[in-house]
Amino acid sequence: MRARVFFSVAEADPAVLQEATVVVIDVVRATTTMVEALAHGARGIYPTASIEEAVKLTASLGREDTLLCGERKGVKIEGFDLGNSPSEYAATVVSGKRLVMSTTNGTMAFSVTQESPRVLACAFTNLAAVATALRGTEDLVVLCAGWQERFSLDDALCAGHLLRKVLDQGGPEADLNDGAWAALSLSGALEPTLDFLEGTAAGRALEAIGLADDLAVCVDVDRHAVVPEMQDQALVATGG
Repeated sequence: MRARVFFSVAEADPAVLQEATVVVIDVVRATTTMVEALAHGARGIYPTASIEEAVKLTASLGREDTLLCGERKGVKIEGFDLGNSPSEYAATVVSGKRLVMSTTNGTMAFSVTQESPRVLACAFTNLAAVATALRGTEDLVVLCAGWQERFSLDDALCAGHLLRKVLDQGGPEADLNDGAWAALSLSGALEPTLDFLEGTAAGRALEAIGLADDLAVCVDVDRHAVVPEMQDQALVATGG
């Protein structure tokens, strides 16, 4: 198995992404929210890089069964139906709906995976399910969304714990890049706890805008067995 971890979109080589199964991670909060939405019955999630793209796609899909979702600087975009808090994506709101989503960091990461043969979304809330779905993968890239094209500790820790679970499943000795080694080392030293997440830059930023309650969901490890997987430009729910 060949496994590489990139700690931001800026680090990722597009040529490498085109050849590998790619797992996108944005713990606070895009991929956590995506897992929550699909676990609660959303039909699919369309990640978009810009607000303009999200609005245009929503109009083309039809507003009757499509919700416009997203944030900038953590706050719900004006005129959108939902922001990026996992608690907003209850079954009563999203079941049977298509979601078009644009976020500051997470959906931007998906925009660079369009040529990848397989794309999954991971958070702490579906770690075990994603690891199971990756069994037998020969070429793996874990792409951390990071924060404004920079390293984010929460995403890196999630990448490390995911990679550790994948390697624990056995198989040939893995060929790891330096990012993968670093993420594995981090996962050996830290666990995803609420105290940990509250101390990260992402956690402090959420607290500053009054959304610290979201963090408890973000560190609820294996809360769901849902694996969001890209099919026809939308993330849909698959099992681990």
